[in-house]
Amino acid sequence: MTSPAVASGQIRAADGRKDPFSRTIDYLRILVTDRCNEKCLYCMPKGYRGWARHGEHMTADEIVCTVEAAAGMGFRKFRITGGEPLLRKDILEICRRIREVRGVETLDLSSNATLLAPIARELRLAGVRSVNISLAALDPAVYERITGGRLQPVLEGIEAARTSGFEAIKLNCVLLRGINESEFLPIIRFAADAGTPLRFIELMPLTRTGDCSGEHFLSVEEMNLIGNRFLALRGVGPEFEAGSDSFYAWMLPDGALRVKCPAFRGRGSPRTTTIDGGQFDLTGAV
Repeated sequence: MTSPAVASGQIRAADGRKDPFSRTIDYLRILVTDRCNEKCLYCMPKGYRGWARHGEHMTADEIVCTVEAAAGMGFRKFRITGGEPLLRKDILEICRRIREVRGVETLDLSSNATLLAPIARELRLAGVRSVNISLAALDPAVYERITGGRLQPVLEGIEAARTSGFEAIKLNCVLLRGINESEFLPIIRFAADAGTPLRFIELMPLTRTGDCSGEHFLSVEEMNLIGNRFLALRGVGPEFEAGSDSFYAWMLPDGALRVKCPAFRGRGSPRTTTIDGGQFDLTGAV
């Protein structure tokens, strides 16, 4: 199935187009479902039932059509995300067909890894280049408190990804004061042993549930102090990479692991919108 716009030549190539910060516009994230099998404190409000009906999700044909149109505009890098994208029974078909679209150079996936182990190798064969995995904690009780899910399938998913030939596996951990602070050092050691890059992410106020509020915000600077005090992390940031935002970065003394945490560079007034419609100015928080 080919996009009518692509077929008719109505979409002009956008190769080399830049945003106001001189970043090349060639990367597109595709949300294939809003459903998730976990209920993270920082993401989903308690009792949330507002998912789209199954019939409202884009079909595999519609997703591929969208990718064809985007590739015709100059997009080259694509990421499959959700919700939890592996909940889709046709996820392997979607990945295979996207990777076959002319102009697509890379296809990546974001997942909580709970369903990854059984299909990790098939995803790699389908053309998925890398996987970003959320890892909230290594203590099963803390993990369950944050996500409502079980840790063991996640660890199995990470191990399956490591042995399936992905070009890159990255771990993400949201910083939560008073909830998973005790997990930061074990996660750093775990990532170092696994040889996977690790990124800590500051809490963003996506919900107003009371389960995860401003009192749980932990800044990058405080994370830096924790790392320096307990692991003698060597600071190599803040840095700036072309085509991305700035980040604070640290290195274990033996160079075994690079730890990153995104940071704003004072570019205007970044804002986030909560599910219930509220808005927060983020500059004061960082």
